[in-house]
Amino acid sequence: MQASKRILISAVLAAPMFFFASFSAAYADRVSDGRAIAERWCVSCHDIGAGDTRTAKDVAPTFESVAHRPNLSREHLETWIGNPHPPMPNMHLTREEIENLVEYIESLKTAH
Repeated sequence: MQASKRILISAVLAAPMFFFASFSAAYADRVSDGRAIAERWCVSCHDIGAGDTRTAKDVAPTFESVAHRPNLSREHLETWIGNPHPPMPNMHLTREEIENLVEYIESLKTAH
């Protein structure tokens, strides 16, 4: 087999690994950004996960319990965060911030 064909085949076989590594890194960034948003905006009322109960109130659901609600879709959660009802304040988050916060909450499904 010619060297150029071997290089081409190697590149084609390696491409999915780079794609998934990039996808995985992007996912981790979104989750991390979502966690930072939760630490800034949500921790005063919610236990945001990973044992963080600094100031969580008993009346607010934990993020882990929200993540495990069987009939709560990602779209519903994004809508709720984007246009919340009292007592939750409207944080005026961007679309990307909302998506990252939801990504973080959904990541808690696999925490246990």
